[in-house]
Amino acid sequence: MRWIVFLALVLNGLAVGPVWARSPAVGEWHGVLRTPAGGLRLLVRIRKADDGSLAGDLESLDQAPGRKFPLSAVHASAGRLEFAIPVLGASFAGRFEPGAARWVGEFHQGGAVLPLVLERDEEAAATPPRPQTPKPPFPYKVEDVRISNPEAEGVVLAGTLTLPQGDGPFPAAILVSGSGPQDRDETLFGHKPFLVIADYLTRRGIAVLRYDDRGVGESRGDFASATSADFASDARAAVAFLRRRPDIRADAIGIIGHSEGGMVGPLAAREDPHIAYLVLLAAPGTPIIELLQAQNTFLAEFQGKSAAEVARLRALNARILKAAAAARDAEAAKAAVNAILDPDTRAALGLTDAAAEKMVAQLSSPWFRYFLRADPAAILAGIDIPVLALNGDLDRQVPADANLAAIARALSHNGDVTVHALPGLNHLFQHAKTGAPAEYAAIEETFSPDALALIADWIGARF
Repeated sequence: MRWIVFLALVLNGLAVGPVWARSPAVGEWHGVLRTPAGGLRLLVRIRKADDGSLAGDLESLDQAPGRKFPLSAVHASAGRLEFAIPVLGASFAGRFEPGAARWVGEFHQGGAVLPLVLERDEEAAATPPRPQTPKPPFPYKVEDVRISNPEAEGVVLAGTLTLPQGDGPFPAAILVSGSGPQDRDETLFGHKPFLVIADYLTRRGIAVLRYDDRGVGESRGDFASATSADFASDARAAVAFLRRRPDIRADAIGIIGHSEGGMVGPLAAREDPHIAYLVLLAAPGTPIIELLQAQNTFLAEFQGKSAAEVARLRALNARILKAAAAARDAEAAKAAVNAILDPDTRAALGLTDAAAEKMVAQLSSPWFRYFLRADPAAILAGIDIPVLALNGDLDRQVPADANLAAIARALSHNGDVTVHALPGLNHLFQHAKTGAPAEYAAIEETFSPDALALIADWIGARF
């Protein structure tokens, strides 16, 4: 998710509305943007307004289907198409090839320039099958909820609570998502893993609450300024909400956290004695800088860089990350990172000034600075409730061996800890070939049935 894009292009979710007017550029155009983390299918829709001007939208079919980001400055003349996506700081410019009926050009974002071909290919818009995505009618109750966080002014979480048939009270699980702005289903590459988990557990007699991150979807609040500690306060608000309900067992409310959510859950549990258990899915256990180094090493090797190049990048990344972590505030972090990214270093990395500025902004953000300083092992050392920690042995974002071992060591004082490395699964708990993020979209499976059963059985045995 957010972690693997350090020193790589980040393209957040995008989206669109219908197109009806006629014009050489008007209509639906599809293309694949090749990023270091894999290919991203884009859908561009261009329409003609009543005054004759062009407008439109852009959608990322893999990262965030349905999220709408408008185009601006749309111009199509003399066989040339140009438009900008202001909210993403991105733009496209290309020329029309009549014989192939396509626009061939470049996508610009944050100093990065990537080739992009847009063509009328309806098959490109088709999402691969997602056979596990539940479809109504459901054999359980589905309730829309709103949860205010008294610790954060203006934060109201919009979510979905699924309740087994009957009066209860039921044990409950709260789902906490990974890095980056996530909706309540943790939608990614057309997959909805939290919807799949919620459906499975609810059918097994466990109530499940999932919610849009603050500032995402229907939730209110500022996501950009939030840290993992703020997300932990949101999780505690969700626990308090469930404890007030007569259909929920107040002594059997736990958190299931994925990726960064596997650190947010323990942060919440340290402060809230009412949290009864934790399920950690691909959670960090090693120091965060060490984890980021492992991610970037895999990405560099996957891109075919030589051993010498990988070693040089590791050394540089370590300097940058440690400098950002040690800075006393955002301005000091910017200064420290900029001092490392001198003109020679930028040239060696192939970074434009704009790309370097974007990297500096990311590293000095509240979330990243908090994250770099966090010590997952120290957080876990204060946890004495039942814990289930799972990871796939093909996880390339949170490597299973090192992180599960670190989690087990940190919880050695705890008498109820279960740790499993699941064979053949990636960071999203899909059966994979290499575990590389580039495979996520092409895999039909959303979440391993074996992992689902393991979670349900473990919770059921205790509550």
